[in-house]
Amino acid sequence: MKIKQLMMKTPLKRFFDTTPVVAVLPLYGVISPGGNKLRGEHLNLAGLAEQIETAFSTKHLAAVALAINSPGGSPVQSALIFDRIRQLAEEKDIPVYGFAEDVMASGGYWLGLAADEIYINKSSVIGSIGVVSAGFGFPGLMEKLGVDRRIYTAGENKVKLDAFSPEKSEDVEWLLKIQGDIHENFRELVKSRRGEKLKKRKDKELFSGDVWIGEKAVELGLADGIGDVRSFCRERFGEKVRFTRVEGKQGFLAKKLGLGASAHAGGDAVQAMLEALQSRAHWARFGL
Repeated sequence: MKIKQLMMKTPLKRFFDTTPVVAVLPLYGVISPGGNKLRGEHLNLAGLAEQIETAFSTKHLAAVALAINSPGGSPVQSALIFDRIRQLAEEKDIPVYGFAEDVMASGGYWLGLAADEIYINKSSVIGSIGVVSAGFGFPGLMEKLGVDRRIYTAGENKVKLDAFSPEKSEDVEWLLKIQGDIHENFRELVKSRRGEKLKKRKDKELFSGDVWIGEKAVELGLADGIGDVRSFCRERFGEKVRFTRVEGKQGFLAKKLGLGASAHAGGDAVQAMLEALQSRAHWARFGL
């Protein structure tokens, strides 16, 4: 048997194979701080750093594809993940392509901006370039229950927007200023990454926090076209292109016990329930 034929019938085949490879990096879920691997579908740099490094270290790498399905969340974590992807893309001179699934909105769109080109489904929800803060106020409930709220601070601005105290106009003004600064950062990132692709629309429309579906998002320049990972990459890199999906490592205990996204070390069921409700609220904003 010829040496070449022998190699093709052994594991050495993969070693000598030079077929282009696309590393698919799934970015699914709400973007939130924390690094607990038991948490499941929550995106943050602590949980994604290893996956991102692995994706860009793939042998015969032709491109990294970001498979995004996220309604957003923490602007800081969105920025950290974006920065890490761009750093490695530029260091290794590897193109990055973003592919939206159901939703690529708010912080999810921030992640999409890490791609050199963005492709979406005809029914994908895109945009929500804005900033939102939500909470609850219970001062009336406290009074009804006969409970006094006692807070002692060193520093007059130490406590703001306390849920159990009456809302103060100066606290709301302070929050709106912070939101405005974050919104400005978001706008500037969109402009720098999308550049001339953005159609000549007024900033008031593009950055109003509104969302668009499929073709309309392409028309506005927020996306480059309609497409999916497999079809796009086969057309760009050839029919024989191979895909490797870079999944995160689930903790040993979580894997053995079959724990899902709401699992927490220490069995903190209340915290798990609150996070599940918060996650549900993020998705519900887009009718999902």
